[in-house]
Amino acid sequence: MSDAVRQTPLTTHNPEKCGTGVPGLDSVMGGGYPTNHLFLVEGDPGTGKTTLALQFLMEGVRQGERGLYVTLSESAEELRMVAASHGWSLDGIDLFELMPDEEALKPDSQYTVFHPSEVELTNTTRTIFETVERAKPVRVVFDSLSELRLLARDSLRYRRQILGFKHFFTHHRATVLLLDDRTGEESDLQLRSLAHGVLLLEQLALAYGAERRKLRIVKMRGVLYRGGYHDYTIRTGGIQVFPRLVAAEHHAAFKPAAVLSGVPELDALLGGGLDRGTSSMIMGPAGCGKTVLATHYACAAADRGDHVALYLFDERLNTFVDRADRLGMPLSKHVEHGRIVIRQIDPAEVSPGEFAHMIVEATQRQGSRFVVIDSLNGYLNAMPEERLLDIRLHELLSYLAQRGATTLLTLAQHGMFASTASSQAEVSYLADSLLVLRFFESMGEVRKAISVLKKRSGPHELTIREFQVTSRGVRVGEPLRDFQGVLTGVPDYIGQRHPLLGVEGPVISGK
Repeated sequence: MSDAVRQTPLTTHNPEKCGTGVPGLDSVMGGGYPTNHLFLVEGDPGTGKTTLALQFLMEGVRQGERGLYVTLSESAEELRMVAASHGWSLDGIDLFELMPDEEALKPDSQYTVFHPSEVELTNTTRTIFETVERAKPVRVVFDSLSELRLLARDSLRYRRQILGFKHFFTHHRATVLLLDDRTGEESDLQLRSLAHGVLLLEQLALAYGAERRKLRIVKMRGVLYRGGYHDYTIRTGGIQVFPRLVAAEHHAAFKPAAVLSGVPELDALLGGGLDRGTSSMIMGPAGCGKTVLATHYACAAADRGDHVALYLFDERLNTFVDRADRLGMPLSKHVEHGRIVIRQIDPAEVSPGEFAHMIVEATQRQGSRFVVIDSLNGYLNAMPEERLLDIRLHELLSYLAQRGATTLLTLAQHGMFASTASSQAEVSYLADSLLVLRFFESMGEVRKAISVLKKRSGPHELTIREFQVTSRGVRVGEPLRDFQGVLTGVPDYIGQRHPLLGVEGPVISGK
């Protein structure tokens, strides 16, 4: 069953299920593997099948359950090397290898060893069954089916052998993972029909940056699992899965409130400020002050006592903090006291699922109530070969709204002055409020203007005001009623007075 209509989170505790040992995978599977069943884990070489299987067995050891790893393709020493690379010990797990080794053929050998090309399938199977009878494991991993497929030679015998495995292990009340590297000529759909559940691991090599990995539950009988693809990573310490975000599962009650900037003119432009639980986007060309304005809001939120999570895609952390301090915004102080947490995101290394997981962790574990993403261009550029990023972003913003968090995003537009300059990706419709920054020329000087194009949660001013970044922070002037065509970049002056802001300290080019 899929989760198309699910409105409540999947449970992660069920006495009739055994934990996977993989962070995040239990949530995807609705609590883990149903006990006493046989499961198929498919994936090309390098997708992490062995790592996932070892985590499954080590979780059993932590639960006091005996585990058995039957390997036809790797030696026990190779498995121990894999475990050591993650800092693991395989103590408590029986390793049964079918590899050519003269020493292992001696009666006092710890493991019985055969080579698939020298032994008939029936004898190999009998040896495996005898080992299971002797060890009495609760969890079993069989790696890999490609060797067994070669021994069987024809599909009928192969299917009957897998069916025999299924009945044998069900009788012995063991939970079994069958690993298949899919090196056969065709995908074996008949094998999928025999398994109680099928887990598919995939790997995608991008044109630049680290490879991306994702998994999908193809089937899981009698289990309400989380459908679709889920990103995962393999790092030192094992596999971590980032379950696909479903915003409807994370609703939390919160009180509506205005989120003020501390600049009266800016709050007036927004009809009394931003609203808690909404998302706002700041658009404009490079250098107009988008990042500075977002930082100002972040510091104002921290001053009120909100925890702030700030994600940088484009700018170096040191430059970002230093500029904020020079503009009179106490960013360093808030970071030191833990009120603002800044994460610098490497665009070539982070998948959409992992980034969403970071934000979920910030809101649920750290209690972040104000989130800044700078910028969406970096987010989109980080995942150029990912599909449906706008849908992922929509789900992320919906999640933050459900949690009562206020979100601020920046988006750079091409061009410096033209009001028709297009953005790199048309995602402005996702935001509840849209603030636009523009350059315009006046009396031989380059000035900046700010306006609000939309605010779904309430009324706002339709005026255009001057915007300025100085050594004392952000300033917003009165409405530019004496100018016509400010958004074009080259306005006409039609008034009789001087409505522009004076200079209080050096004027600084924002980002």
